[in-house]
Amino acid sequence: MSDDQRALVAHLMRRAGAGATPAELDELAQRPYADIVEDLINPPPTADEDDDLIFRYFPSLANSDTPWPWSARWIYWMVNSDSPLREKMALFWHHVFATAWFKSEHGPSMPVHVQMFRDHGLDNMRVLLGELSRDPAMIYWLDNVESVKGAPNENYGRELLELFSMGVGNYTEDDIKAAAYSFTGWTFEQPIPLYPHGGYPSHFVYREDLHDDSEKTFLGQTGQWNGDDIIDIIVQQPATGRFIGRHLYNFFVKDEPGVSAWSVTEPGNPAAVDELASAFAESNGDLRAVMRVLFNAEWFKQERYERVKCPAEWVAGAYKLSGKLDTPSPEMWNLHLTMGAMGQTLMDPPSVEGWHTGKEWIDGGTLMERINFASKLVSDPSTPVVQELVSRLQERGASSPDELVDAALDIAGPLVVSDNTRDALLEAASVGGELAYDSDDDREAVGQRAAQALRLVIASPEYQFA
Repeated sequence: MSDDQRALVAHLMRRAGAGATPAELDELAQRPYADIVEDLINPPPTADEDDDLIFRYFPSLANSDTPWPWSARWIYWMVNSDSPLREKMALFWHHVFATAWFKSEHGPSMPVHVQMFRDHGLDNMRVLLGELSRDPAMIYWLDNVESVKGAPNENYGRELLELFSMGVGNYTEDDIKAAAYSFTGWTFEQPIPLYPHGGYPSHFVYREDLHDDSEKTFLGQTGQWNGDDIIDIIVQQPATGRFIGRHLYNFFVKDEPGVSAWSVTEPGNPAAVDELASAFAESNGDLRAVMRVLFNAEWFKQERYERVKCPAEWVAGAYKLSGKLDTPSPEMWNLHLTMGAMGQTLMDPPSVEGWHTGKEWIDGGTLMERINFASKLVSDPSTPVVQELVSRLQERGASSPDELVDAALDIAGPLVVSDNTRDALLEAASVGGELAYDSDDDREAVGQRAAQALRLVIASPEYQFA
């Protein structure tokens, strides 16, 4: 196993999941890279073992009327899932198809919404958009529950084209109207009254009597279109492949400007976006095929630490590294507050546009929240990753502060830092002189210094990037 292979696999696991523990990374790096990609993009069917365990720890979760405990469960999945790309794709689509609890205040709808992304995030784009259009949380969020024959509501038709599939400049106002008419009658029912019973999900209902079945012209094609016809026409458009390709590049490869600027701003790597768009077209909208191209591309392999981690990625990644969330824990239930203070509340984005990403995640306040969280996470020398770091130092006979810094950077990445960051890490690591392992007191001191080194690495500017 070469250092280059280990660093490449670490990069893949950061982008395709929440990273990997040191032991997982050592094992994965023994395998061919392309085989790891195939395993990631072909996850087994979703299992409910983790849920069984979570509900045993927290039986009240089943009756929660807010999404906050469910967002903690999602972080737990991100950290512990054997199918990390399933969770990462769900997070990606949650960014693209931003839907929030604050409008409906119906807790059960949001975990069902996220489960839809987990089930279909790597499916064909037609299937995913069809499921999205039938999702009660989305139907309520964009007012399609009010869209009926003779009085269509254009909100869903507009956002489907503008933010969810094609982007500004690739459709007309008449296309929005045709889409709105085509989705009339797509609504949902609450089979058991929300009050006083609470936590029961809604389900999709197609009301033929409320659907406008007149002839419509959409993107140059005329017929008695229904919602599924609109989706089929959308997926055929070259603009859709480019738009989804740019979204994927922005989330999995390198930060792009905000979506609102895409109609007037070229992609940072037009050739990469074109390659993803071609894969989308050639596979007829198969997202799994597009992700295979993305992860195997040389431009993906080269763009390391070029994306600012969103709070969910950062928290899940820090937990994954630490090894502290391998079983459900009471501290999980404060994670929505932790991530909210960092600028992201899962299942409750600020608007249909979602969150502003990239360097907009970081300001003085949100960075301090990350640093404080890191300090709590690895301050205890008994934390699994600190113990692993001490073990590796001792096995190598490492004694110098330089070796401590190198080992901490390696176990947290491998992470490459600026000279200024390295100098600061080395200055802190040098307090106490050489490392020694002769006595219990010596080994305890090494544990304390290893915890401090990791704490500073996780708080470094470079660690904020994936």
